[in-house]
Amino acid sequence: MTVACLESLTFGLGHLVRAADRLGERLLLLTRDPAYYAYELDRLPGDALDVVVTDTFDVERVAALLRRTPGLRGLVSSTDTWTLTGAALAERLGLPGLDPAVLRLTRDKAAVRDRLHDAGLTRARAVESAGPDREARGLLLKEAGLPLVLKDTAGTGSQNVWLVRDEGELDAALAEASGRDLKGRLFAEPYFSGPVYSAETLTWDGRTRLLGVSSRLMSPEPHFREEITAFPVAFPNPQRTSLESWLDRVLAAIGYTDRPAHVEFVLTADGPEVVEVNPRIGGALVGEGMCRALGVNVYEAVLEAALGRRPGLMDADLPGGPAVAFVLGYPAAPGVFTGVAGLDRLTDMPGTCAWYPVKQVGERIEHLGDSRGYAGIVYAEAETAELATHRAVTAANALRVLTNPIPDPIPGPAGRTAPGG
Repeated sequence: MTVACLESLTFGLGHLVRAADRLGERLLLLTRDPAYYAYELDRLPGDALDVVVTDTFDVERVAALLRRTPGLRGLVSSTDTWTLTGAALAERLGLPGLDPAVLRLTRDKAAVRDRLHDAGLTRARAVESAGPDREARGLLLKEAGLPLVLKDTAGTGSQNVWLVRDEGELDAALAEASGRDLKGRLFAEPYFSGPVYSAETLTWDGRTRLLGVSSRLMSPEPHFREEITAFPVAFPNPQRTSLESWLDRVLAAIGYTDRPAHVEFVLTADGPEVVEVNPRIGGALVGEGMCRALGVNVYEAVLEAALGRRPGLMDADLPGGPAVAFVLGYPAAPGVFTGVAGLDRLTDMPGTCAWYPVKQVGERIEHLGDSRGYAGIVYAEAETAELATHRAVTAANALRVLTNPIPDPIPGPAGRTAPGG
């Protein structure tokens, strides 16, 4: 019996393989580039899973490939980029899964905000009159107010997000956005002030279990670069119960019935406000941290949901483990990644510190304002998320992500240029 995985998050593939083995399934990874998973694949036996290289954006090709797969019983699509492709494939092949219309909704941040507003779960609607003309600009200011956030309805990784605190910043953001290749549409919403968190949840048959909350420490304004995460945040029991009830209502409002979710929210002075709903386990090392901190392989729930089976994690007692934290490692300047200085110092640090690489030597790092810019992740653990954060930050401060300047283009014949290096 086989479960197919349409691409994957950078980390977590090993846990998926072990979960499949425990459930008596064979994991099939469909990918455009196996090198993206080099860290995970290098740590697995060569025969641990099947890997097929194909154009994973080509629905027709992948559907034909899956139809030829013996004993196919489920499909996992755990990335934002391939969410809609996965939904289309599951629907076409009659595989278990969340209603494709709900998955399409989660990939439209403006539509999610409007749906939550209609349900009385947010203070503001989305404003999509974000054009440069005076009338559209005036409507945006009137409806969203200042400060506001402009962003892509289908954006990922904090890309194409602008904080607007005055009219001058609004004009600059609109001008910059007009030159960007958005994945969706440009819209505005109020800027909700407060710390950012991510709720890691599991929903089955319309009921949601809160597995824990991750902290999301961000860069200074005006950027929204993610920098430090810790799990689980220790909320007082009454507040945790209230959060779980609120999350249950949020996910029910968008028709979310059956699978893990990663719900980003701001805890404002007036209560929680949704940033976005992601129909998957969190990225970076969130899944790894959940497995360690909860004492269970949470990826079993991912596969059970993909098989149309009630996940045991919905009812399981969680044995628990160490709290975890991680810091995303960004270079001081853009350039060609050449390595990391100080890795040998991690062995002397408390907290089982480790470096999880994301970039390979020779790759270009050109964008430092969002998550495209980090080269790897520093991990640490401790008795509480607070202590784990202290350890992870201390370890990260001992490292330097190194880059060389990107070479200038080499002049080519007839005034043209050829790539350098």
